[in-house]
Amino acid sequence: MTDTMQSSSRSAPDAEPIIRIEAVDKWFGQFQVLTDINLNVRAGERIVVCGPSGSGKSTLIRCINRLETVQSGRIVVNGIDLTAGGKNVESVRQEVGMVFQQFNLFPHLTVLQNCTLAPMRSRGLNRDEAEIIAMKYLNRVRIPEQAHKYPSQLSGGQQQRVAIARALCMTPKIMLFDEPTSALDPEMVKEVLDTMVSLAEEGMTMLCVTHEMGFARSVADRVIFMAEGKIIEEAPPQQFFSNPQHETTRNFLGQILNSQHAH
Repeated sequence: MTDTMQSSSRSAPDAEPIIRIEAVDKWFGQFQVLTDINLNVRAGERIVVCGPSGSGKSTLIRCINRLETVQSGRIVVNGIDLTAGGKNVESVRQEVGMVFQQFNLFPHLTVLQNCTLAPMRSRGLNRDEAEIIAMKYLNRVRIPEQAHKYPSQLSGGQQQRVAIARALCMTPKIMLFDEPTSALDPEMVKEVLDTMVSLAEEGMTMLCVTHEMGFARSVADRVIFMAEGKIIEEAPPQQFFSNPQHETTRNFLGQILNSQHAH
């Protein structure tokens, strides 16, 4: 993506946000896991969501494709009101790719079959069309030679790259990543992050829950810090890391940056 393209796509703050989250509350039983969440994401924006365990980060992004429902507030994705339910949920899921902590690949299907399943089912492509698209994205994540293997024959990093390719095969407008590297051995983290960096460079709208602060620094347009179900702070990475406003944020960054230096 050229600089001019990048700046023009980002300099249109008046455009309708591709994701709009308004006054969202969510409970699990008696426990309020999200409290009054308000967030707008513009098309092409890259957001990293971080915060301590149990802060509601994963729940928040799972609400964006309705893997979790909210009790109050609205979530509008690409102009479609998710909170209205029904057909809207299916329409949104076609636009939103999701990559999980555990790769969620089907163990009895090859890599290629994992990637062609959804496009054939929900986009109605025939096998040949679906395989052309799948190979394009397996090339994109640099593992085309693994197409005919089963997930169990791959390393964790390769499986996660298959999961990214599988999500891309639906040509989503938005990609959600829920701690995509936290189940990986340290030496495999970089290959997955590199794949995500290259997606970001192509202008994909991304929301990523992660503790990888190097990734946040180099890729994010905004870092959002959550604690106890609330958005405590949001800022561009430079400001977020050099001058966090809240004590909770400063404590979190102190802990996480120390532990990452220790590795």
